[in-house]
Amino acid sequence: MTAPYCIAVDAMGGDFGPRITVPAALDALRRHPSLNILLVGHQQQILPLLKHCDSALRVRIELLHAETVVAMNERPTFALRRRQDSSMYMALQSVAQGRAQACVSAGNTGALMVLGRGILQMLPGIDRPAITSTVPTAAGHCHMLDLGANVDCSAEHLLQFAIMGSVMLRAVERIESPTVALLNIGAEEIKGNEQVKLASRLLTERTGLNYIGFIEGDGVFSGEADLVVCDGFVGNIALKSSEGLARLISCKVRQSFSRNLYRRLLALLARPLIRELQQQLDPGLHNGASLLGLQGIVVKSHGGANHDCFGYAIDKAVAEAEMNIPERISKQLEHYLYPPIAPE
Repeated sequence: MTAPYCIAVDAMGGDFGPRITVPAALDALRRHPSLNILLVGHQQQILPLLKHCDSALRVRIELLHAETVVAMNERPTFALRRRQDSSMYMALQSVAQGRAQACVSAGNTGALMVLGRGILQMLPGIDRPAITSTVPTAAGHCHMLDLGANVDCSAEHLLQFAIMGSVMLRAVERIESPTVALLNIGAEEIKGNEQVKLASRLLTERTGLNYIGFIEGDGVFSGEADLVVCDGFVGNIALKSSEGLARLISCKVRQSFSRNLYRRLLALLARPLIRELQQQLDPGLHNGASLLGLQGIVVKSHGGANHDCFGYAIDKAVAEAEMNIPERISKQLEHYLYPPIAPE
């Protein structure tokens, strides 16, 4: 990247805190020569991890002390009222103040959404943020949203998610007219609840969206659509189920090849193919979900992400900062949400 960017890292978030987030941030600095990192967290826990840091990297790191941490089981509303001195709150605030171009956190998802909405505010015309990430498919990958930010969504919310996702895909994937599908229990028009049926009608009527109709769960992984839209309850279950299945397949493959000497020899021959399959199915390689709809870039990492996986989330934040995704979405929202009325 050519222009310098600063990414605020919630160093205390997630299951492992600074011992994962700080080394991952250092490696991100090595990958991105123009990147600066704002490490937000308790300095007494962060400084020892920077003790042996190369001086060329250290000058690109700024520390912002945060006294408290938003706990993983804390209510989002409590975090909004009582955790203004937390690492998550202060990392988001640094984006709102223009001190950083993006925030990355592995902390409490609900709190991140509520704090992001309260600190960064929503883009005009968008009611709720939506979590989106990539899902591996037979054709490569697709994007799905919402993945857990909103368990109850109206048809209008699903329309907004489709608009935001389409704009993002045009910017990130360079897809001129991304195909959009609604996740449903069947592909027929009569299937689904009233919310999904109404959303389908709204998407059909909206000019500029390449809406292809309903898609079932198996169609997601066959690559039938570039963007799959659903509410956060359904999306999160679909995502976690697919991640669990991927881990199960990987485990079963390893067990199968280790049963006897003959199979172990076959495993040696098939090692490149096995490694390729594991990489394609590894949920960690797709770590980093974007909260679309905010007036700022926020990337959510898995709470249990390891060093490498948290680094992928930072890479995602860098890419979105380079493309200024919120501004791109904002510029096209008026066209999608308020299309010109054809003369009678």
